[in-house]
Amino acid sequence: MGDKPLIEINDLWVTYWARSAFQLRSKPFHAVKGVSLSIKAGQTLGIVGESGSGKSSLANAVLGLVPVESGTIRFDQHELSAMKTRYPAAVRKQIQAVFQDPFSSLNPSMTVEDIISEPLRVHTKMSNDQRRDLVVELLELVSLSKDHLKRHPHEFSGGQRQRIAIASALALQPKLLVLDEPVSALDVSTQNQIINLLYERRDALGIAYMLIAHDLALVHHISDRIAVMYLGHIVEEGPADRVYKNPAHPYTKALLEAVPLLDPAKQRARRAARKAQPAYDTPRDAQVGCPYKNRCAQVLPKCQTQAPTPFSVKGGGVASCFLVADAQPTSEAL
Repeated sequence: MGDKPLIEINDLWVTYWARSAFQLRSKPFHAVKGVSLSIKAGQTLGIVGESGSGKSSLANAVLGLVPVESGTIRFDQHELSAMKTRYPAAVRKQIQAVFQDPFSSLNPSMTVEDIISEPLRVHTKMSNDQRRDLVVELLELVSLSKDHLKRHPHEFSGGQRQRIAIASALALQPKLLVLDEPVSALDVSTQNQIINLLYERRDALGIAYMLIAHDLALVHHISDRIAVMYLGHIVEEGPADRVYKNPAHPYTKALLEAVPLLDPAKQRARRAARKAQPAYDTPRDAQVGCPYKNRCAQVLPKCQTQAPTPFSVKGGGVASCFLVADAQPTSEAL
């Protein structure tokens, strides 16, 4: 992997506008607020956070499914954020996606062969025999076989449907695969199988992943770097091991503490401690000061009025928290 990022996001803002009865714009809702991230070829960036944190809006902006208000998305010499219409075929071929619900993302009237070969029909000049050979090869890559070619999505389990979706996404040998909650609708055993499959395919094919999820432990298993989102902001980013084993931001620590414990007594004590925490922040709360101020047990007076900028964290990466700034000089290199 070279030093130059495959995709580079800089100060990205995504805004939604609610419509009134008279089709007039009301106050904006900023789903993504000044996000800057990058992913190198063959690297996985895991993006974690609760529902409503802006993860999917960020993914959809990269896919060109929602408009960018400001900021830039640069992908392999293409300025995606400047494209006001659908991405050209050359870009669509290089960026593929796998979504949360494999059943809704697969056409129920199409056979597995048709689903996987469709992008090949659109973007290549392969013959029918060549396409079928490649479809069989792709099915084998995701632990299915040619016996499944003529079946329809409803004949498969959730895990198998997700394997079909992954095979379809890999058909064009993309450079970037956006994975938006790809295993959250699956049982734990199947989740592990799909994550291991993605891990193997990434290393074998050199694809970059943008992995959106809410489970920090799961993301840590496959990611090289992790970014933590809260109310549209990146509050922490860095090497996966450092973020998972030594989180710097109070919100990242809270996400890790939400992982269930095997000891019932410790789990009850943790649940009681969470219930004693202040109420959740809202997008309106995040407009002034630190976006996490209402939920933070270590909140400082300046957090109420000042928004922390990213500060370097020992072990690599950054965290937007004044506690980090007080613990470490801001001049220290990443």
